[in-house]
Amino acid sequence: MSDVPANEGRGRRLDLRWQAAILLLVIGAVFYLLGPVLMPFVVAALFAYLLDPLVDRMERFMNRGLAVALVFLVAAILFVAFVLVLVPFIERQISNFLQQLPVWVGWFQTRAAPWLQEHFGFSPEILDTQKIFDTLQAHWKEAGGVAATVVAQVSKSGLALVGWALNAVMIPVVAFYLLRDWDVLVARVRVLIPRSVEPVVSRLAGESDDVLGAFLRGQLSVMIVLGFFYAIALWAIGVSVGPLIGMIAGLISFVPYLGAITGVMMGVIAALVQYQDWYHVMFVLGVFAVGQTLEGYVLVPKLVGDKIGLHPVAVIFAVLAGGQLFGFLGVLLALPVASVVMVVLRYLYVRYVHSELYTTRAHPGIILPDDASASGEAAGLVVPGDEAPPRRADPPAGA
Repeated sequence: MSDVPANEGRGRRLDLRWQAAILLLVIGAVFYLLGPVLMPFVVAALFAYLLDPLVDRMERFMNRGLAVALVFLVAAILFVAFVLVLVPFIERQISNFLQQLPVWVGWFQTRAAPWLQEHFGFSPEILDTQKIFDTLQAHWKEAGGVAATVVAQVSKSGLALVGWALNAVMIPVVAFYLLRDWDVLVARVRVLIPRSVEPVVSRLAGESDDVLGAFLRGQLSVMIVLGFFYAIALWAIGVSVGPLIGMIAGLISFVPYLGAITGVMMGVIAALVQYQDWYHVMFVLGVFAVGQTLEGYVLVPKLVGDKIGLHPVAVIFAVLAGGQLFGFLGVLLALPVASVVMVVLRYLYVRYVHSELYTTRAHPGIILPDDASASGEAAGLVVPGDEAPPRRADPPAGA
């Protein structure tokens, strides 16, 4: 008789899990089917999420509606300045780079390739530099610049033009209303969570917010600061395509050392081709050495902190997998989903190492080493602050 209530409770929990799994599948199917329609709403939600902490701080001195209006006014001014100033500047930098590309190709064929062939047995026929140059130059002439490329793609279809116009109007409008009512929406979603799992879900949601917020807000700030620093510093030492190299190095700096390595390679080649001396090469190396020091000791500790928890390989895989499965919408949702999955996996790991399945020994003769928990923590698997799983006491002598 005592087993009946236990069996009923176990069956009820199993039903709840099946219902949750079905609900998640339905939500995933809706996102997959309505991906093109949901895209502007997802972009607006990301903008609202990024700007919500700023609005919360401003709300201490004014009402939320006025704070949102001021934030949107500043954002609109910055966007217009970016379009009017940075886009033409980037286009001129790309044109300058393509004009210098024949010099780069000639330097590689006459100086670098023979040296590589002499010391490493490198064959210049492996890389047809002239063909690559001709292809890039032809595409650039056909496009007529970055702005012309965008206009040409949009103008191919009147429906596409209307869609772009609607999205351009819809995204800021939806973002404004989401940002104004963000706290209310979060509270209403929290009310809908089943009471039995609400504490756990709220805690995991808070951890996911810490991880995602630290990565998106902090790392985006680091990328912008590094991009401007590299661009200005390379321009100051006289590298003509330095601003373009600096912006590229800053944009891909979310992967540790990738931005610096790419920037050093491009900057060294540009300095050698332009000046034919080692002084400017040393200047380029000094710029990126200062940039890496600034990133490691100032920017990352101050702007990002230690809450990211997303491995660079996981970030790259999430973005590529999201784009492959759901297109542009998948790229937008890749990092939020990856952060939530990482937090859930960390929670499941803690539950596992505290479970009887992990702590029970398979054979009385097998003894766990004393440093088992330490090795797991060193591997980055144990969450800081979690206690080590309890170990069974050894049986008494003679048992």
